[in-house]
Amino acid sequence: MSRSSHKSIGITLGDPAGIGAEVAAKALAKPSLRRAARFTIIGDECLFRKYFPVRYKNCTFLDTGCLGAGEFTAGRPSRLTGKASLVYLQTAIDLVKDKQLSALVTAPVCKEAIGEIIPSFHGHTEFLADAFHAKDIGMMFVSGPLRVLLVTRHIPLGQVSRAINAGLVYRAIRLTDTALKTHFRLKKPLIGVCGLNPHAGEGGTLGREEIRHIIPAIKRARSQGIRVQGPFPADTIFYPQNSKRFDALLAMYHDQGLIPVKALYFRKLVNLTVGLPFVRTSPAHGTAFDIAGKNKADASPMTAAIKLAGDTTVVSI
Repeated sequence: MSRSSHKSIGITLGDPAGIGAEVAAKALAKPSLRRAARFTIIGDECLFRKYFPVRYKNCTFLDTGCLGAGEFTAGRPSRLTGKASLVYLQTAIDLVKDKQLSALVTAPVCKEAIGEIIPSFHGHTEFLADAFHAKDIGMMFVSGPLRVLLVTRHIPLGQVSRAINAGLVYRAIRLTDTALKTHFRLKKPLIGVCGLNPHAGEGGTLGREEIRHIIPAIKRARSQGIRVQGPFPADTIFYPQNSKRFDALLAMYHDQGLIPVKALYFRKLVNLTVGLPFVRTSPAHGTAFDIAGKNKADASPMTAAIKLAGDTTVVSI
């Protein structure tokens, strides 16, 4: 995290009934991680007392005053814990807008619990996009050499084919190219694009989305100087010998991208929101209510998320 010594990174603790506070505390217990930036941990005092017995010098603990120790139970989300996690997030947004934070790391929230308060809530990505009026945003999953951006995000599988169109695929290619240049300082990145259908449509015999939408989007991007190839069959492109040729891959839908990348790199996988005016990362796992409060959670993904928030920059191109 050599570039992050002057960064101020906010960490929201997610749903209080989940593992967010536990993995954040375990990650920040590493002195090398703490020294690399200044941190603001956003949550409730009852979480700080339980998980952060030592208050580190370069960490500010911001108590939102939402919950008391006896008002919730680990592993049992509720409307109250959903409201608390929403307050943590909104507090962080206000701090980013006020230029007090330069990057944000978010622990997992429970969409169902927040949905009782905001029925339209689909996740951090969309909520942050609305808060910062960002039109083109994306979920890029990062682990070591592999970066994967989703063309469609949290929509039912039965709606994916109807959602795919040439404009959407082109914007995802362009967003990926911009993210690789602005966040990772790559001058001439190369992008690989997955097909939607088995064998990337097999020339139209297994589906025509590639012909109608994906190939035209690739050609349009190439005409503007973007280095992009595909569409490739999704069942082979993620094999490391194939994927290592590319600086990023585009997956057409959620599970197409996340099943292989989580199978390969789950313990260090990070979700990076691209298209925002600041860096936002999160561990690529959920609230894990089944192990919450049992000191069993692996902090590796949260550690990776904090490190990526420190290492990643937003530069103009």
